[in-house]
Amino acid sequence: MPALDGGMVAGMIFDVLTILPDLFESPLKEGILRRASAKGLIRTNIINIRDFADGPQSMTDDRPFGGGEGMVMKPEPLALAVGKRKAAAPSARVILLTPQGRIYTQDVAEELAKEEHLILVCGRYEGVDERFRAGYVDDEISLGDFILTGGELAAMVIIDSVTRLLPGVLGCADSAAKDTFSRNLLKHPQYTRPRVFNNLPVPEELLSGNHEKIEEYRFIASVLRTLERRPELLKNETFSAGEIKLLRRHGLYEQVSAVKEPTRNDVSG
Repeated sequence: MPALDGGMVAGMIFDVLTILPDLFESPLKEGILRRASAKGLIRTNIINIRDFADGPQSMTDDRPFGGGEGMVMKPEPLALAVGKRKAAAPSARVILLTPQGRIYTQDVAEELAKEEHLILVCGRYEGVDERFRAGYVDDEISLGDFILTGGELAAMVIIDSVTRLLPGVLGCADSAAKDTFSRNLLKHPQYTRPRVFNNLPVPEELLSGNHEKIEEYRFIASVLRTLERRPELLKNETFSAGEIKLLRRHGLYEQVSAVKEPTRNDVSG
């Protein structure tokens, strides 16, 4: 598949190695990814691993030595595909999408957003030949403790989450900075028109026009939602002196302190 931006120089390059290139056809042509590509902020190259395989059937997998279930991706096609991309971009970072990799988080997305060129290798079957992994892979990433049929969906998640962090991609410069997981807090509840829905009104603080009051409401709502749904996140969160005062004022200081690790002194008077 050719670069979606028609060859325009891009700020960030994603090479995706896959045996199912058609899976990427629609997602890359919609929404933010389409606009980022059209503006030249990203370039996405979808590379069919079968193009680097020998034989009339272009086999990219074979039975595992020693027996066992399933198939294993062969090292030669993967090595040739990565080698061709690395020849043009030696500094490109090769990432294998595998359930054995480190867990993908917002911090990892921010780390990857600092790169200029990523080569995402979509694993399948029972995995890839260990010799390819050891010799050609710089990093291994997993979306979480569950199994997908292949790394293609994981690659799309990485492309989407990294792209939205790049300068100029989002319409509002503050959107990425204030997302859930931009710090160790879930985002506050959001409201839009109408003011009353199913007899439920929008909180008065959001209608006040007082920006300080609005920010206070959103901060407290964010802490409350995190305490309710993901309290473990608070263990690694650091609060400013002003935020600590707000926590005390709203009677949340003790709850937050009880969640945080005993060795930390971030929440203190």
